Amino acid sequence: MPLTGKHSNWLEIDRGAIEANVRQCLERTGAQVMAVVKANGYGHGIVPLARAAVRGGATWCGVARVEEAIELRRAGIDGPILILGATAAGRVQEAIGERISMAVWDLGHVEAAAAATNGTNERARLHLKVETGMGRLGIEPEEAVALARRIASTPGVILEGVFTHFARADESDPEPTAAQERQFAQVLASLEAAGLRPGLVHAANSAASLSRPSATFNLVRAGIAICGLNPSPECPLPEGFRPALAWKAQLSQVRLMPPGRGVSYGHQYVTRSTERIGVAPVGYGDGYRRVPGNQVLVGGRSVPVVGRVCMDQIMVQLDSVPEARAGDEVVLIGEQAGQRISVDDLAARWGTFNYEVVCGLSARIPRVYRG
Repeated sequence: MPLTGKHSNWLEIDRGAIEANVRQCLERTGAQVMAVVKANGYGHGIVPLARAAVRGGATWCGVARVEEAIELRRAGIDGPILILGATAAGRVQEAIGERISMAVWDLGHVEAAAAATNGTNERARLHLKVETGMGRLGIEPEEAVALARRIASTPGVILEGVFTHFARADESDPEPTAAQERQFAQVLASLEAAGLRPGLVHAANSAASLSRPSATFNLVRAGIAICGLNPSPECPLPEGFRPALAWKAQLSQVRLMPPGRGVSYGHQYVTRSTERIGVAPVGYGDGYRRVPGNQVLVGGRSVPVVGRVCMDQIMVQLDSVPEARAGDEVVLIGEQAGQRISVDDLAARWGTFNYEVVCGLSARIPRVYRG
């Protein structure tokens, strides 16, 4: 039987779930929500994720790179966008022209932004990134006021916001995050005393927005939560959030194989008796990892992936699903007949975490949007 439908394997993305998840964030925090849509929207598709988040009430979008911000603008996303990472000097002027806000943490960034506005009526919107314990980008807390003062006195730029990022908000021990928050609060107090505190203050990522109301300020940055995925096993989403993504395929062949037959490269799996082996058109080229122990759903039952995962194919053992035929649905992530494989299940099997699973879903997998 030939494959039915349009795709051999595909992602189903529920835009209604994304909208509902954003509304949950708004209701729980009482603050504005910045939908973080970097890395192709955590595999969900950057533009559809951003559009659904905005419909759900997000007032900002956050990205890692200028290229992502420009993609959103070209797609008609007109609201505020912040580049959370570094902006290459050669694209600062473009970002300013597109009304894209930029993170800064040293004087060179400020001077580059000012130079890009020279002779124009435009102003560069800057968010001062403060390093409070992430050990990544940012200015040291004791230097933040001085740089804020330079921004305030530099023509062509405006200090629109100040922010930090928590390293361990998704862990059960609250003290590391509390220590970061205290440092950030001291910076805010110094900015306030100097008359330099900007209108936007943000620190909470998805995990902190759930667990630390004191870190809400007036804007939270939610990424994994709006996709309906847990920030970590120690920081599960509350009831009301739901996953937006499912990953499905179809069986392209089912056949009986005799005892002693090797399956896939290297013949790591050899049939022990006459076995029903199915093939599904999905593989490591799509982001399905080449590790032992994978399971998928067929006919509402969990069945093992046998033999090595190929670039474009997997083989599954179907003795427990004697009714399975070519064209039947295979679920890699999602629900089927009351059974479920979650992104967290797959992450545990692969020895990683859910962020990496969804961000690793290849661009060649068609995304089918519903809702």
